[in-house]
Amino acid sequence: MEKKYEALKQQLKQQLLTGKIRPGEKLPSIRTASERWNCSTNTAIRAYQELEKEHLVYAVQKSGYYAVLRPQAVTRTGAGQGQIDFSAASPDPEVMPYKDFQHCLNRAIELYEDQLFTYCDPQGFYSLRRELEKHLAHSQVFAQPSMICVVSGSQQALHLLSSMPFPNGKSAVLVEQPTFHGMVRTLQLLGVTTYGIGRTTAGIDLDELEQQFRSKSIKFFYTMPRFHNPLGTSYGAEEKRQIARLAERYGVFVVEDDYLADMETSAKADPLYSYDLSGHVIYVKSFSKIMLPGLRLAAVVLPPAVMETFRLHKASADSSTSVLSQAALELYLNSGMYDHHAVMVRERYRTRMEALAAACRRHLDPSVQCPAAHGGIFTTIVLPKELDAHDVIAALHQQHVSVRSTDQNYLPGFGRDNGLRLSIIQTDTDKIEQGIALMAEACRKLLQKRKQEVAWRIRPD
Repeated sequence: MEKKYEALKQQLKQQLLTGKIRPGEKLPSIRTASERWNCSTNTAIRAYQELEKEHLVYAVQKSGYYAVLRPQAVTRTGAGQGQIDFSAASPDPEVMPYKDFQHCLNRAIELYEDQLFTYCDPQGFYSLRRELEKHLAHSQVFAQPSMICVVSGSQQALHLLSSMPFPNGKSAVLVEQPTFHGMVRTLQLLGVTTYGIGRTTAGIDLDELEQQFRSKSIKFFYTMPRFHNPLGTSYGAEEKRQIARLAERYGVFVVEDDYLADMETSAKADPLYSYDLSGHVIYVKSFSKIMLPGLRLAAVVLPPAVMETFRLHKASADSSTSVLSQAALELYLNSGMYDHHAVMVRERYRTRMEALAAACRRHLDPSVQCPAAHGGIFTTIVLPKELDAHDVIAALHQQHVSVRSTDQNYLPGFGRDNGLRLSIIQTDTDKIEQGIALMAEACRKLLQKRKQEVAWRIRPD
């Protein structure tokens, strides 16, 4: 006698092979399948797992099972379409300054050959720190070389700051929610007590921030005042001023991650660091999004009370950051190449963000929240509750459109939105238009299917 799961498997297999269930289409949920075919959920799960073994379906975590795209289907749906990547965080290869930086590397070897291949001060190549002093001053970050530390990417800075003791004697970390997923991962791996505070497109609740500063043992508050990842929005001047004031009042340090400082288009938008009068703001600037992320270079400006501890932890982690890369960056900054390159990249990404905002307004349903991010590279769209973000991601995957959920940007247990993070860093304006149109169509179909499933469940016997 044929087992029940085998009978269900054969029925579904027949629908898959005949096209009744189209390639890329989501199969009925386990619960729906068990109700529709009058079997247990274990039977439905077993049938789906057997189909997966035969490579007829595939599972998407938190979403369900989907029909595999067969070769002929890929050719039909993907012809001339290409990949549309809204998930990338690395710079567009077309804007990376390979030749210019190669020149700086060669010149660095000529000028500093006796210093490049030996041990370096853990705080960084001194001539680079002098150049960084001038570079940072243009962004209203005034710091002498003794206050600057060069690190192997901003991620290293965040890791060191999260793990080291602070002079205020406190041990917990407060982060915005949502926040940079790399910071969430670091804090979880280190086992640091972490609290969250909600941040929306409207900003942050300063009263709640003060309450957290006052009542909890927070050594530092991690924030992205400019072009937040994943929201894409920025704090206003008054919010930054108030955060700096609260940090001074309650003895809490602030770690300002200014990873997109060079994307700023407003001359009046100063970093939070410029509002700090008490030495409680630690400023982190990455060079990854503007140039070559593989160089792993970032600068940290630290108050004297924190510098020595940070320097010791940096020396313990890797002795020193690549001296060759540091020397080449010094020449790249000093020659004016960096500023020239930043202008080009800033304009390119600004145009793309404007195209993204226009495409969202043109194609997406009003029920989809599309906040306007003024510059930067990220924005978050929030889907209506009737849609599962993971279902949309899976549907778009079948259309060769890559996008990420904002789930990874939240601490476990913290209330989260039903969001998708969009990045324009590796998409041109044509792909943005096409990708948002495909997203709108995917949302429309999924909503229609959801309504049909609800109607089927409530229909009378």
